[in-house]
Amino acid sequence: MPSFDIVSETDMQEMSNAVNQVVKEITTRYDFKGSKASIELSDKGITVVGDDINKLNTVTELLRAKLVRRNLEPSCLEYGDPQDASGGTKRQEISIKQGVSTELAKKIVKKIKDEKMKVQASIQGDQVRVTGKKRDDLQAAMALVKGVESDRPLSFTNFRD
Repeated sequence: MPSFDIVSETDMQEMSNAVNQVVKEITTRYDFKGSKASIELSDKGITVVGDDINKLNTVTELLRAKLVRRNLEPSCLEYGDPQDASGGTKRQEISIKQGVSTELAKKIVKKIKDEKMKVQASIQGDQVRVTGKKRDDLQAAMALVKGVESDRPLSFTNFRD
């Protein structure tokens, strides 16, 4: 039976490359000379440090630009509130959204069922599996899901015929 999965995955290699490009740009830009601005990627997310809120915002804008250039959706990032850090600097934690949240999965399944399509959608962990008898029905479901408003980028994987 034909099926596909709806997932929200971020390519961590590309994310690492984007962060490294931002680090390189921070070290070479004149307006960051002598500042404590930095960006660091960890397993939990991204930590941005800046001398003040303006430098912090500049670094996050640089990160957004590098993500777009590397074909990553900036909506995969969730920005925390800027906090005071040691030495009079500001710190901001940015988490990377992975997987389809349960609320979004329920929203997708409800949307598919409301359209009375000839497909079945089921939630499986952090992804949604859609199955149907015809390939055309699955493609119609893909088009429908692309129109769903979500807080993270959605992609389709594991298409089986």
